[in-house]
Amino acid sequence: MKNYSIGVIGATGRGNYGHGLDTAWLNVPNTKIVAVADADRNGRINTAKKLDCANAFADYREMMDVAKPDIIAVCPRWLDQHADMILAAVQRGMHCYVEKPFCRNLTEADAIVEACEMSHTRVATAHPTRYAPALQTIRRLIRDGAIGQVVELRGRGKEDRRGGGEDLWVLGSHIMDMVLNLGFDPQWCFASVLSGGQPVTAADVYDGNEGIGHLAGDAVRAMYGLKQGVTYSFSSYRNAGKGPTRFALRIYGSDGIIEIQENVLPEVWILQSRSWNTARGGGEWKRINSAGIDKPEPLTDPKYKRRHRVAIEDLLSAIEQKREPKCGVYEGRRIVEMIAAVFESHRMNAPVTFPLQTRVNPLTLLD
Repeated sequence: MKNYSIGVIGATGRGNYGHGLDTAWLNVPNTKIVAVADADRNGRINTAKKLDCANAFADYREMMDVAKPDIIAVCPRWLDQHADMILAAVQRGMHCYVEKPFCRNLTEADAIVEACEMSHTRVATAHPTRYAPALQTIRRLIRDGAIGQVVELRGRGKEDRRGGGEDLWVLGSHIMDMVLNLGFDPQWCFASVLSGGQPVTAADVYDGNEGIGHLAGDAVRAMYGLKQGVTYSFSSYRNAGKGPTRFALRIYGSDGIIEIQENVLPEVWILQSRSWNTARGGGEWKRINSAGIDKPEPLTDPKYKRRHRVAIEDLLSAIEQKREPKCGVYEGRRIVEMIAAVFESHRMNAPVTFPLQTRVNPLTLLD
């Protein structure tokens, strides 16, 4: 593998450096951070010092043109900056690793996909569970009938102060990614979005936190029809999650349940009971890891404890092999589309099918 130079983009006070996307490169072989860009003077000086990098720029485009890094780390959590930063990079032939969510709407996603296709660049989104070795084990267990016939999927966000529309975007994107990662394909979505117990209208739309854009709702209730002949539901209610968290995806089968939380080495449980209840029908909750059910985890390399290391290694491999990363632009767009479908179905007051015809944020069209 060749050596890759890395340019880090942050935005102090406007999403900062995300969930450690700046420091994630420090222990990755064959990579070296060569430049930092941050419009905030103190932010870029402090980050350059932290990353032991001599080159710091106020403008990320200038950083790209002067330092010419091979890969750009698009770190800010604020979503309104992602598309411009990614497009600036890929139009210069630079690959990207970007904080989740991918971008704000399908118009932006389409533009990024087109630019990547024209420039032959690779863009990966930081959904750590996509790269979890345990997901391969879970797919095998489901295929081998460990929980019988799959009958439905259920997902929930953290349901904290962000519950509802914001939770759908910020945490729900992880759950949507898990659904796709397990090989399930959404065909339609039927959803409602509420505010104060009433269906949201144009009067309820506001400018969402962290650059999400048009947003609404303190409650989300969504149902997806999957190609595999079952349904997947996602729900979130503001301040309904008091802890411990229910933020997870559950796969219900005729003979049991598998629950997956988000991480590179996620906490995964299985209950092999047809009643779905340990109090009746027997069975007990057991852990699943990359080795299987109720076994010691064999993956002891410290890289699995780091949120981004395995994803970055997959991106480097994808660049070398000229393939899509495991969570590349097409999967990133599908996640955005699953989220957008909730608001589009609410707007239409009817099920909507994939691919969505509406490519802008549906809340901008709400009456």
